[in-house]
Amino acid sequence: MSIPQSGGGPVERFEQLAEYLEAGCKPKDDWRIGTEHEKFGYCKDTLKPLPYDGPRSIKAMLEGIRDRFGWDPIEEQGNIIGLTKDGANISLEPGGQFELSGAPLETIHQTCDEVNAHLRDVQSVADEIGARFIGLGAAPEWTHDQMPMMPKGRYRLMTDYMGRVGTHGTQMMYRTCTVQVNLDFGSEADMVKKLRVALALQPVATALFANSPFFEGKVNGHKSWRSRIWRDLDPARTGTLPFVFEDGMGFQRYVDYALDVPMYFVYRDGRYINALGQSFRDFLNGELPALPGEKPTLSDWADHLTTIFPEARLKKFIEMRGADGGPWRRLCALPALWVGMLYDGTALDAAWDLAKGWDTQTREALRVAASVDGLQAETHGVRMHDLAREVVAIAEAGLKARARPGAGGMVPDETHFLNALQESIETGKVPADELLEKYHGEWGGDLNRIYAEYSY
Repeated sequence: MSIPQSGGGPVERFEQLAEYLEAGCKPKDDWRIGTEHEKFGYCKDTLKPLPYDGPRSIKAMLEGIRDRFGWDPIEEQGNIIGLTKDGANISLEPGGQFELSGAPLETIHQTCDEVNAHLRDVQSVADEIGARFIGLGAAPEWTHDQMPMMPKGRYRLMTDYMGRVGTHGTQMMYRTCTVQVNLDFGSEADMVKKLRVALALQPVATALFANSPFFEGKVNGHKSWRSRIWRDLDPARTGTLPFVFEDGMGFQRYVDYALDVPMYFVYRDGRYINALGQSFRDFLNGELPALPGEKPTLSDWADHLTTIFPEARLKKFIEMRGADGGPWRRLCALPALWVGMLYDGTALDAAWDLAKGWDTQTREALRVAASVDGLQAETHGVRMHDLAREVVAIAEAGLKARARPGAGGMVPDETHFLNALQESIETGKVPADELLEKYHGEWGGDLNRIYAEYSY
C-alpha cells in the first residue's frame, strides 16, 4: 500500500486530473525501473506472524533498519510506519507485510543490487530479534485472527469497507504478498499501448510467478491463491479494465474511470478522514460529505489513484500487479520480464501482436485459468505454456536490444535475469508446482517445512 502523497496544489480545473497523469510522460532516456516487493515476517521459534509492537516485532525491524542503516522514519500518530532513503521507501501492508518500494533505477543490474542489499539489511536486523522473512504469494497457514493490524488509519477504514463490497478483501490486505514493477511511458499513445499489453499479458506473469498453493494450512486448488483473491475483492476497483482496449482510450478516459471508483478517505493533518463510498466527483464540486465545502488538491487525487487496484494500474507510471511474491531470483526476474517487453519498441510491437486479437472474455478467462493452473492453463484456444514461452522470448530479445551492461561491463546485457523464468519454460514448473511436489512428497504434508526451506 502507498504512503500518503504530497506536494499537490488545489484542483482548480477539471483538466488538471488528466494533466497530472500526462505529466508522467518522459523521453526514453529518462525511463526508469521501480521494483516493489513484499514479504511476510514471522517469529523464528513460533512460526507466527510478527506483531507490530514489542521486542520482536515489525516496529523493532523498522527501528533497527533506521538506526543501523541511516533511513529516515515515516510516522503516523506517533507510530513509526515506514522508512525512506535515497528515493526508496520501506512501508507496511495491513498485516505487517514488509515492503521495499525501490528507487527509480536505470538498469535491472541496479535493481538487483538494491534488492540484495535490502534483504541483507532485513536479515541482519531480523537475526538479532529472532525473526525471519519468507517470500510467498499468500500466508500458508495463518488465519485472519492471527494477523496483526498495522497502526495506519487507511487500513482501519479499508478493513471495514472490504467486508461490505466483496468476499476476499481482508484476505488480500492481511495475507498476501506481491512483487511488482513500475515503468514509464513516453507519450499518451505509448501509455495506451503499454497499458494494453500489461493488462492483456498479466496472466502470463501470474502463471510464471504463481507461488501461493496453500492457505490456512491446506492445499487450496489454485497455483496462485493471491490472484484468486483479487477476483472477489471489490469489482468497482479491480479487474482487467475492458475500456482500455476500446477506441478513445487515453489519460482522460482513465480519469473518467477513476472518478467512478468510490473513495476510501481524505488525508488531512496526519489523519485519514472517512470518505468510504463517497464520490470524488462530488469532492470536485465541494460537496463531499466528509469535508463539506472543501475541494480537493492534486495530492488528494494522487491518493485516490492509489486506492484503485486493477491488474495494471496507471499513475504517473504503469504498475504491473499480477505476480505473487517469491524467492530472490524472481524478484529480479519480474522487472526483467516487463522491461524486456515494454522498453524496446520492436519487443512491444511483438507483445501486442500476441494479444491484440483477444476479446474481453479471452483476457478474463486467461486471468482465471492462470490463477488455477499456472503454466498448465489452457482456455479459448490459448495454451499458457506456449504463450509464456513466446512472451519470455520477446522479453529476452528486448533486453538484448537494450544492451545495458553490468558488473563493470563484464555482463553484456540484462538477459540473465530471465534465467529463473527460462527454467520454468523448460520444465513446465513454477514455484507453486515445486511447493506442491514437496508437500505431497518429502514433506509428508508437514507445511511447517516451508519456513526453513524458503525463507530469505
